[in-house]
Amino acid sequence: MPVPAVRPSLPRQRGVIAVLCCAMLLGMLALMGLALDLGQLYNRKAELQVLADATALAAARELNGTGGGVTEALNAAATAAARFPVGYNKISITWAADALRFAAAPDGAWTDAAGAQAAAARMMYVKVDTRQLSGDPGLVNLIFMRLRGSVSASAQAVAGRASTLVTPLAICAQSTQPAAARANVGGNSAFDELVEFGFRRGVAYDLMNLNPQGLTPQHFLIDPLAPPGVAGAAADFATDVVGPFVCNGSLPMPTVIGGPLTVQRGFPLATLYQHLNSRFDNYSGNVCTPDGAPPDSNVKPYPYTAISWMAAAPATQTAGAWTSGGVRLWTRADPLPGDASNTAAQYGPLWAGARAVPYSAYVAQPVEPANGYGVFAASAWSSLYAPGAPAASGYPAGQANATPYIATAGTHFLAPSAGHQPGVAKRRVLHVALLDCPVAAGPTASATVLGVGRFFMTVPATPTSLAAEFAGIAPPSSLGGATELQR
Repeated sequence: MPVPAVRPSLPRQRGVIAVLCCAMLLGMLALMGLALDLGQLYNRKAELQVLADATALAAARELNGTGGGVTEALNAAATAAARFPVGYNKISITWAADALRFAAAPDGAWTDAAGAQAAAARMMYVKVDTRQLSGDPGLVNLIFMRLRGSVSASAQAVAGRASTLVTPLAICAQSTQPAAARANVGGNSAFDELVEFGFRRGVAYDLMNLNPQGLTPQHFLIDPLAPPGVAGAAADFATDVVGPFVCNGSLPMPTVIGGPLTVQRGFPLATLYQHLNSRFDNYSGNVCTPDGAPPDSNVKPYPYTAISWMAAAPATQTAGAWTSGGVRLWTRADPLPGDASNTAAQYGPLWAGARAVPYSAYVAQPVEPANGYGVFAASAWSSLYAPGAPAASGYPAGQANATPYIATAGTHFLAPSAGHQPGVAKRRVLHVALLDCPVAAGPTASATVLGVGRFFMTVPATPTSLAAEFAGIAPPSSLGGATELQR
């Protein structure tokens, strides 16, 4: 009988599981430590990004094309940064001016505050870089990854205006002077009147029938997709491209100054007048929508045939056309006093939305006072519009700056339809670019904007006429559309 083979005994394995568990535990601890360190870095990065975004937005909102705007942007950035401590609210931010840079475009050449002050008109974007903040708030001391010592997180943000509140309509400035004194009633400076780029506040003009250098009307359509200094394209002037911007009264660019604009000679009013009339709660042709282009809060038209605040009824909707020396297409409101051919009826409706301003009230500054300049009383008409001056009979009284348009009830007020209420105040005020004319010949050309005028639509536009009363120059700070993060 064979003897069974003896199996060799296996080596003892007692304790191996414990060794393996220890090794796995060490690996798990290492992974947990790595996760904690990476979590710290991630959280610090997120905190800094919130800080950068908020600071950039706060600074960008202050840019208004002036040196003062650059200064305010720096102040706003410092104030905003102080509200966002990092490190789980344990590390306060010490602001440094070097953390903020300025540029004319979101991908442009960035400059510091001094450089921005020297070219403030073009500075519409800011960039925040947290690496430049004092004390390196992004520094994270690693707990488990001690071989690396410490790591610094950082964040950047770029912000600027996404649009500017300018209608894609441009006309020639009647003068290149931003402000001048018009001598009304010889020798009596008390009636010297502020004239801005040749326009008189409270006087209505047909924007389709002006030219300071010739007898042929000059008006232009702005390329809405070509910011200053960027060449436009013929396709940009198509009605379906331009129309929405005429409806809402804005351009998708941060500003219209700081470089030449691409313009097309001849604003196509016959095609676009219905877009403008959305401001009167008129959506004929379905070219605009109340959501994108709400009506004004007061849609009352002021036709010259129904003006109740002038004793001599106007004969036209705007100041009558007048040819100066056979070389200029002006209005009857433009000649200096002494032209005996002027009559009260030739001035058209006066002061529907704005009053004339004494030159003595004007102060050369980038921003008009919040409550506007002091204005003339209606009793000054006999001096401002002599000879043949109309009389202000029944003109709104009460507030110093009262005009028919600002009424909220009564004969001068009409609310939009119930479904479109309450409307938006001052929607009937068009912001129109005033060009340095003459503009180079050709169907399209480059043109320089001297300023932006505020023109109040007294009545709806027609295919051939756009009657609008001059209400002053719009300060750059008033034209800023939405401010957005660019990246």
